[in-house]
Amino acid sequence: MTTTGLPSPRDGAAGPEQPSGPPPAEPATRPPVRDRYFDLLRAVALFRVVLYHLMGWAWLPVVFPSMGVMFALAGNLMARSLKRPAVQVVRGRMRRLLPPLWLLGAIGVTGMLAQGWSPDDDGHPGWWFLHLGFWILPLSDPPYAEGLPGVHGVVGEDWAAELAGPLWYIRAYLWFVLLSPYLLKLLRALPWPTVFSPLVLSAVLQAGWVSLPGERVDSALTDFSTFGACWILGMAHQQGVLKRLPQYVVPSLAPIVAGAGLWYAFRNDFGADHDLDSIPLAQALWSFGTVLLLLHLSPSWTEWPRRLRRWDRLVTLLNSRAVTVYLWHNVCILTAATLYDRLWGFETLELNVPWLLESSWPVLLLAWILIAGCVLAFGWMEDLAAKRRPRLWPDGGRTGRRRAGTGAHRG
Repeated sequence: MTTTGLPSPRDGAAGPEQPSGPPPAEPATRPPVRDRYFDLLRAVALFRVVLYHLMGWAWLPVVFPSMGVMFALAGNLMARSLKRPAVQVVRGRMRRLLPPLWLLGAIGVTGMLAQGWSPDDDGHPGWWFLHLGFWILPLSDPPYAEGLPGVHGVVGEDWAAELAGPLWYIRAYLWFVLLSPYLLKLLRALPWPTVFSPLVLSAVLQAGWVSLPGERVDSALTDFSTFGACWILGMAHQQGVLKRLPQYVVPSLAPIVAGAGLWYAFRNDFGADHDLDSIPLAQALWSFGTVLLLLHLSPSWTEWPRRLRRWDRLVTLLNSRAVTVYLWHNVCILTAATLYDRLWGFETLELNVPWLLESSWPVLLLAWILIAGCVLAFGWMEDLAAKRRPRLWPDGGRTGRRRAGTGAHRG
């Protein structure tokens, strides 16, 4: 419940005589207000990721570049947090990011070991044990077993590869968090050279002018050059760098950069089997242009517009469990597809509705049901990581009703 304080008299002006007595209590400090526009972007990004990983439509990342958007939103939040001491902020971000990964690793690595994964599979047992440490601190991609048989009729083959598929994002996110204090200093000193530097690096890497040692270094630097500009754009938005530009600059510049990305993509055989993820420079340019425009248009909603209020609880849930949804969605898609394929064993369905069995839309629905199950089963770890009371289904429903009740008694 908020209280409205009396306006204080202006400097040099005499206010009305106040009754004697103890001074009024200072109003309680409000927690930061969530930007519901950013929450909506994050929720749409998560839904698009799940849809893309099931359908595989190459045009989906063009319609909405989810990864660039999510990195930009994270960069914005990181810049806001860095008003506090950098070590404290970095430690806090790592604390919130890593425990959900540890839970995934505890379950996933145990399953891999149970199906026969061993140090000998890598050919270098010593390196195998060392690389397992990346499940604890993912400075590089955590290892996984290839070609596992799965669980017949429940989880498909090579499930470990699907489990580990999203972990590049966690690794890239961690590096961005570690580098953010330095990136913020550079941004304040040289705003636009800092923003554009990852794009320049992406062009250099794409041209092959730099040879990188080892696959791990190459993948880490490629991801930084592809999405680093989006992360820094998010920081620049929070620091007010974009607002200092004339209004016409962003609407003029963003389509040019994004168009250059599309042009480069089509020059490099963009299509169903060769999407933006396969063309890092095109991904970097398109994501940058789109994110730049989305941040420029940012309406900064503290409350939902009337037409979007119906989505409040769903968007709140997806934002509260974003890490859980992202970490587990690939396995949920694989499990949903495996379970749905069992319907081919019913001859009546095969003869009468083969089109339904071939459709991916029921699999999408089943995948989201399984994702909801993972939110219930594993999402509480995000609360523990954030030092909050564990909640099963944090969609803001009770909080919203309590706030509504409080508002009814105001003034």
